[in-house]
Amino acid sequence: MKVLVNEEVHVDYGQMFVESGGDECDVYDAFAGQDGVGLCGGGNGGMLLLLTGLHIGGVDFTAELHDGRPEVDEAWEEIVEAPFRPLSEETKLRQWNGKSSWELGLEERDYRVRYSGSGMDAGRSKNVREDDEPKTGERYLLQIWPAEPAPARLLKQTSGAAAYWHAFAAAPVG
Repeated sequence: MKVLVNEEVHVDYGQMFVESGGDECDVYDAFAGQDGVGLCGGGNGGMLLLLTGLHIGGVDFTAELHDGRPEVDEAWEEIVEAPFRPLSEETKLRQWNGKSSWELGLEERDYRVRYSGSGMDAGRSKNVREDDEPKTGERYLLQIWPAEPAPARLLKQTSGAAAYWHAFAAAPVG
């Protein structure tokens, strides 16, 4: 396992992205075809939309690259999986405002990602966290490993914030 990112990442509108040459990520397109799996939207080629409970501010975030499927850690409150394929040799985790990004060093191949989170409702209640304010306890883990494409899956959901995004992903557009 290789740790790719272990930082506080600033989110705006509760969003951050993994991008690799794809178009801008529309929240509706991101969840297209995911059958009610929210939080991590892979419907746009070469892009992942990652959602948080906090609307604006910093959240603890870790990204890991694995050789194979890691064990599911049930200590996380929210767990989803989705397929992902970078469209270029340059794949970055990017803040919504574009002020910071982190190179992930992924190859152009098929991957599976698992996005896990805890403290979403605390972040949602806080809404905006200034840099000098205490953290809400909200944190996220993105695990990436080589895998054949497979449908997105909801493995665990406990918070109201996550339930909202899963319902959003299940609703037809239009």
